[in-house]
Amino acid sequence: MDSPPLTIRSARREDLPVVVRLLADDALGAARERVETPLPASYTAAFDAIDADPHNELVVACLGEEVVGVLQLTITPCLVQQGAWRATVEGVRVAAAHRSRGVGAALFAWVTARARSAGCRIVQLTTDRRRPDARRFYERLGFVASHDGMKLLLG
Repeated sequence: MDSPPLTIRSARREDLPVVVRLLADDALGAARERVETPLPASYTAAFDAIDADPHNELVVACLGEEVVGVLQLTITPCLVQQGAWRATVEGVRVAAAHRSRGVGAALFAWVTARARSAGCRIVQLTTDRRRPDARRFYERLGFVASHDGMKLLLG
């Protein structure tokens, strides 16, 4: 039997439990996410803020009705590079059982098309150094590690 086609759509509030499970589906994510029933209210508040912001999109990749991937895309105007708009990708996850099957590539094809349609000249992301497979994946897509990222955790 053929598997259902992969679709990418806007995440819905009812997707949040699955999205949080995806975000927690490795050692790094498990240490920083809270997979509980009910979910902590902070997840719903963040979803509502993303959903209300026209420069933010949370999308899921689905096989039939099953959510198998997620990412957040933020479109940002910048003064650098002569006012170039940027697309920043965050929170990329593909369900472990569906990795290396084209889900991530399909999500990034969507990102590229969406960024171009929004007038972006750059797509950027960060990836944790402890995720070498993710880094290799992004490099295969053409991303270049051109900068060193820095973060200051505030809480």
